[in-house]
Order: sequence, then structure tokens, then C-alpha cells
Amino acid sequence: MIEQPEESPGFLLWHLTLRWQREVAAALKPFGLTHVQFVLLANTWWLNSHDQQPTQVALAAQAGTNVKMTSQVIRTLEYKGLVTRDVDAADTRARRLVVTAAGNSLAPRAIETVELVDRALLKPLSPTVARAFIDGLHRLQLAVGSADSRELSDR
Repeated sequence: MIEQPEESPGFLLWHLTLRWQREVAAALKPFGLTHVQFVLLANTWWLNSHDQQPTQVALAAQAGTNVKMTSQVIRTLEYKGLVTRDVDAADTRARRLVVTAAGNSLAPRAIETVELVDRALLKPLSPTVARAFIDGLHRLQLAVGSADSRELSDR
């Protein structure tokens, strides 16, 4: 059993995540974006820039968000003039997401701003330790993602 909360990975991740989320929210405020709006806009922008026009379901999978919430947030981004939801020619029930000119202007600037927050967060670490931390997070995310996939296929 862990003797002190500071020895718990969950405790440490909780506190670090809270701080990071506060800093990201503050950084995105001038752009008029919430954190989840940013995540969905940035992912749509990235997919579009790689010749993909994702459906809302595909975007939710890419971003790791709930499909219903993704749909609601995309409607907000559409209202703000940052994305369009075009009817899919192959499946009229699906909507293909395309970032507008305004979204194409905003997304890279917002991404750079969030990346500055990320760099500031890691600044107390040496470059070697920061790289190891990122690599560890990546390996953990892949392992957890694989476990999630197995759990879903077992149902």
C-alpha cells in the first residue's frame, strides 16, 4: 500500500492534469474556444490536412470523445463558422466534416498556443527526461487503448 498520496501515480496525474487543463483553458480563451472545441477543431483540421473528411463518428474515435458530445460540439463549431457538416454522398445519414477558411486560420494558431503550454509544463524537466516522459505516456496510451479494444471485443 502506498504510504503517501504523492507516491500514487493516480494522485500525481490528477494534479498535473488539473493544472494543465487550467492553463490550456486560459490559453484558449482569447481564441473563443473551450478545450473540447479546440480538440475537435484541431483533429478535424489535421484530418482535413491529410486529405480526410471525417464523419462525426470517425472524429470522435480519433479524438477519444463521446459521439453524442462530439455532435453537439461540432454544431457549436459550425455555428461559429469554423467547420461545415456536409452530407456524405455515400450515406446520407452521415455528415462529413470540413474546416472552413476561418477554421483553417484559427486551428494552427490555437495548436501552437497549446503546444506552448505543453512545452512550459515540461520545461522543469531535462530534454532527456521530457522525451522519456512523452515516450512513456505514448506507450501507456497504446497499452490502455489496446486493453480498451480487447474489452470492447469481449462484449
